Amino acid sequence: MHKLTLDGVDVMGERLAQEVIEEINRRPYIKKISFVAHSVGGLVARYAIGRLYKPPKRTSENTPQTLDDNNIGTIHGLEAVNFITVASPHLGSRGNKQVPFLFGVTAIENFACYIIHLIFGRTGKHLFLTDNDDGKPPLLQRMVDNWGDLQFMYAYLRQLVSCAWVVNAYSLLMYCCRSALQAFRRRVAYSNVGHDHIVGWRTSSIRKDSELPKWVDSTNKIYPHIVYEELSKAEAPDQCADTDNCTLEEHLLQGLKRVSWEKVDVSFHNSKVRSAAHSVIQVKDPVMHSEGADVIQHMIDQFIL
Repeated sequence: MHKLTLDGVDVMGERLAQEVIEEINRRPYIKKISFVAHSVGGLVARYAIGRLYKPPKRTSENTPQTLDDNNIGTIHGLEAVNFITVASPHLGSRGNKQVPFLFGVTAIENFACYIIHLIFGRTGKHLFLTDNDDGKPPLLQRMVDNWGDLQFMYAYLRQLVSCAWVVNAYSLLMYCCRSALQAFRRRVAYSNVGHDHIVGWRTSSIRKDSELPKWVDSTNKIYPHIVYEELSKAEAPDQCADTDNCTLEEHLLQGLKRVSWEKVDVSFHNSKVRSAAHSVIQVKDPVMHSEGADVIQHMIDQFIL
């Protein structure tokens, strides 16, 4: 792992946001933007869009709010189109089987929380939800909410009731539906159902254990490694999201489910290089990991221009 990736999700996200701004300034003719990110890069991209997000301008306090394409905000002035993550630990790496190479042994998983920063620096703390900068909640928890000047996700109802311009329940609902992730026309999570020793299926597909689907071998000759696809519609948070009674993983899960996701599950269980599934899914090496080419082709075929 390159040492720059040990600086933390927030530091990497700020760097990415700055690179995007510089690129936009160099190419003023660009009108649209999409993100495709692998592994922890998915978290970095989520942080970056929180920094880059610009909400729609409000012309009048009494103007009705809608969720048309002109009223969902932009990513630094650009139309947000595709937000695609590939084997990204959206729920972090803390918890049972979230990091498969820890064998699902609770004692080992708990011990990893205490030493991970010695290996992976601040990034390790962020992934295992053990960071506590200046008494703040873990970064990944902050990233399912609006925090300071970063607009990652929805603002909670309790944060909005005092806003002077919220004149009725309808406008309040419309405001709650604005976020950096919501600005994209589609959000997609590609996940390995197994043999990914770095990122577990649950955290990469944004699901509970009970929501993991049963899958069968693909019969599709074009995409032989894609074994399940579904569109998860946006869900309103239940009571747990605003109380201290739910686990941190449940809090992250409910926050991310406030927007719709296309979920694409991938399996390399019949591949000779299945033990490298975390790299094969993104064809990290064009020779060694070529079996993942159909997954890349699927991304291309579904990509909105």
